[in-house]
Amino acid sequence: MSQHRRRTPAQQVRRRRAAVGGAFVCTVALGVGLGVWAAGDGGTGARPTGAARQSAGDTAVGAAPDQAAPSPSPSRTYPLSQAPRTIPAVRSHTPERGPGWRPARGERVVVGDPALADEGRLIAGELGLAYAGEQHDRRAGDLRLELSGDRTGNPESYTMTVRGGGVTINGPADAGVFYGTRTLKQEVHGGGTAPEGVVRDEPAKPRRGFMLDIARKPYSETWIEDRIRELADLKYNELGLHFSDDQSFRIESRTHPEIVSADHLTQAQVKRIVDLAASRHIAVVPEIDSPGHLGAVIAAHPDLQLRNAQGVASRGAVDISKPAAARLVDDLLNEFTGVFPGSYWHLGGDEYRALAVSDPAASYPQLAAAARKTYGSRGTVADLATGWLNARADTVRAHGRTMRAWNDGFYRGTSVPPAKDLEVAYWTGKEIGARPPAEYLGEGRKVINYNDEFLYYVLGQPQTFVYPTGQRIYEQWNPRVLRGTTAVPARYDGQILGGSFAVWSDIPSAQTQDQVAAGIRMPLRATVQKLWDPGTPALSWADFKKLADRLG
Repeated sequence: MSQHRRRTPAQQVRRRRAAVGGAFVCTVALGVGLGVWAAGDGGTGARPTGAARQSAGDTAVGAAPDQAAPSPSPSRTYPLSQAPRTIPAVRSHTPERGPGWRPARGERVVVGDPALADEGRLIAGELGLAYAGEQHDRRAGDLRLELSGDRTGNPESYTMTVRGGGVTINGPADAGVFYGTRTLKQEVHGGGTAPEGVVRDEPAKPRRGFMLDIARKPYSETWIEDRIRELADLKYNELGLHFSDDQSFRIESRTHPEIVSADHLTQAQVKRIVDLAASRHIAVVPEIDSPGHLGAVIAAHPDLQLRNAQGVASRGAVDISKPAAARLVDDLLNEFTGVFPGSYWHLGGDEYRALAVSDPAASYPQLAAAARKTYGSRGTVADLATGWLNARADTVRAHGRTMRAWNDGFYRGTSVPPAKDLEVAYWTGKEIGARPPAEYLGEGRKVINYNDEFLYYVLGQPQTFVYPTGQRIYEQWNPRVLRGTTAVPARYDGQILGGSFAVWSDIPSAQTQDQVAAGIRMPLRATVQKLWDPGTPALSWADFKKLADRLG
């Protein structure tokens, strides 16, 4: 007001008439579709009050005949909304006209089913809202979480409707509703407002994982929990823990305390990790790799060490001709299925040194003899190793788990077939007698993509490994690219359950925990984008990276 002179009533009348005429011309010229903002509302969209609500032709009651009526305040017409920008990108958005939704102090999160209480409390805390529990009234500004009447759809799907000043997220199961809250959280953090309209979203792949090697490098409980929160916001649903290897056994064992390394997680710490993951709809997938990669176990049980015909120890490998080796590993499997109550289990099975030589029978005659005794005169060392894997699968299957094993634990030409329910964790094609991915798929196997040329972050970059970049994953990889850079035929897509980005700690001192977190930040985002929607992304890599920076 200090910048303008006071005007006479006559001047005010002329200016008001000119403004009304100008506004009319502008409205006609622009058209309703572009949106007209009400004058004098400060951009809030609030309705005008008092005399300002009267039409241009009315005169205020009690006003002098020569006093002009207040100018009209037309209602706002909003442009069509734009799709939300999130990672991963939503699969479908139907735009509508409206102001969208942003959280405000005093507004509520309500649930239509008590099963959604955890999801409701979490998003309420994240957005600074009040959690009101199960309520059936509706108030302006509410965020409502609901389970849909149809429970037969994809349990990870959801619909989010932003309309009339409120938000409703519903899905067939709590997992989908949770992912809807992750989308909403990103929308608010990225732009302040969730756009008007309807999001319909679901993942292309049901397994979206991150695997961490804590055996060769210890990671703190806090660091792992931070990754769980990061993974959850990105809609990952698996955390793999490789906690037994040649260097260390990193989780407290009560059946075999002699094998546990000094720097380890207690079972109480693991329970907290597992509980946090479960609250974010992430399954923890443990791996006790065998019959190779058991060096820490063998250190306490040297009598189980595999040795070749010359008596030379084969690093990390147990002698699978010895029943005591099977009993020890089964003790651990039985114990840790209680520590990790989730649905999935990784049996390992890779890089058994007895099968990494040109003539296993000559190099390890005791294994060849055990194979013939067990499987007849034509039994081979590969048969014996397959039988070992099957027996460990029997142990874990008794606990109701779905199991996977590394692809190089499935051998070609054996008379003993691997158990039919074993999923293939495909990581490499560099082993002796390597089988291409199509062989596993052609047998009807379900496969999880761990492609080491795109998804392996190996500390210190030993051998031929290089740190993967998010850009290369984003632009060149998809779940059908199982080996190298070539995709398997599209007819196998339904057998590829998903994929997992993996951190291996080969040279543990090469990076600190913080450096690992920074190094995997963009690769994790690129990987989940392609697991959620394997198609060509709408955003360029540069724009995707800018979006990731804005979302935090």
